[in-house]
Amino acid sequence: MIKAFINARLIDPATDLDIHGSLLVENERIQAFGANIDIPADADTVDCEGRILCPGLIDMRVHSVDVAAALAGGVTTVILQPDQTTIIDSDPIVERIRSRSVGSDTVSVYPMGAATQDLAGLQLAEIGQMKQSGAVAFTDCRKATSDSQVARRLMEYAGYFDALIVQFPEDKSLAADGVAHEGEVASRLGLEAIPSAAEAIQIDRDVRLSELTGTRLHFALVSSREGVEAIRAAKKRGAKVTCSTAPHYLHLNENAVEGYRTFAKVSPPLRAEEDRLALIEGLADGTIDTLVSDHDPRSVDVKRLPFGQAAPGVVGLETLLALSLSLVHSGKTNLMTILRSLTETPANLLGLDTGKLETGRYADLTIFDPEKPWVIDAEKLMSTAKNTPFDTLPVQGQVWKTIVGGKTLFTQET
Repeated sequence: MIKAFINARLIDPATDLDIHGSLLVENERIQAFGANIDIPADADTVDCEGRILCPGLIDMRVHSVDVAAALAGGVTTVILQPDQTTIIDSDPIVERIRSRSVGSDTVSVYPMGAATQDLAGLQLAEIGQMKQSGAVAFTDCRKATSDSQVARRLMEYAGYFDALIVQFPEDKSLAADGVAHEGEVASRLGLEAIPSAAEAIQIDRDVRLSELTGTRLHFALVSSREGVEAIRAAKKRGAKVTCSTAPHYLHLNENAVEGYRTFAKVSPPLRAEEDRLALIEGLADGTIDTLVSDHDPRSVDVKRLPFGQAAPGVVGLETLLALSLSLVHSGKTNLMTILRSLTETPANLLGLDTGKLETGRYADLTIFDPEKPWVIDAEKLMSTAKNTPFDTLPVQGQVWKTIVGGKTLFTQET
């Protein structure tokens, strides 16, 4: 059976396509799309009523496979971080995750493998074997590989397999036991703090190692002006460097933790207003390559604690698109830039066969209304936990349908 999505605004950042037209799906793949294509008489037709149809969103950083939340957020592919109960640091674990995902008629799951054994930063993990088994990148997740010699060997080893190394941009010794940004708010609240310099120093060291080894390097969760400037300078030198940030760093600053508000505790910490503005500028000018949710469901038991003891992390799969679109509505950047950061760019970085509209590709699609207003209600989120700092926030832009492999797995009730 052919399914026809008609009367859609087709957007594909990979080709800068933005037209009114239709798209046909057959046998899990895109059969045709364009402004004037023939619709078979017996096709199962879906009228998109002018909504945007784009490649399915790819989230490069999630800590839990929260299927319902992903589909509600228009996310068709999630990249699972290695910090699981069983650490993803060997090829059998990678194979198990991929085998559960392939043919499962749900959101696609690809693991990032651990860069070092047990995420300890001491001995290299088996990158080659994990990559062959389906790992799309390698990282120690919530901490950087701090030993410079180990980091160099890691990058050299990764270079043999053209493997992407993802570093957490935070110098361990400078960060120490910090839980908040080093600034006026942390001082007043008496919280252990982390300076922005911890981010820039880690980025500078790792960029040098990337240039030394010729290895592709990606920085997860850039959070500061100094970090953005370090990435920008590296790119100007021609370094093989890319980076991500998350919507909470684009919307919130250190003031969000006033009153010891643990639902705004994240890692790296929310920083000063000048940092937030620099991140927005970095996304708009292409210094920041991808947006991620950093989706990390946390129970009340580990969030409703004194600030220093509370676990960091927020849920973000369901709010990723709407929060990102707010930058479009406010005129800070354009729609194509936002969608590229969520589709084409992560697909290219990770070597995925998704992220663009192309005949013959898997029909992973997101259909959304960029103007639809709604209010984030923590209790109505489909996430396995409700730890969002955006509860009661009005937003604009809502997912209507999420299609994976040609199958509609989510439809928003109107």
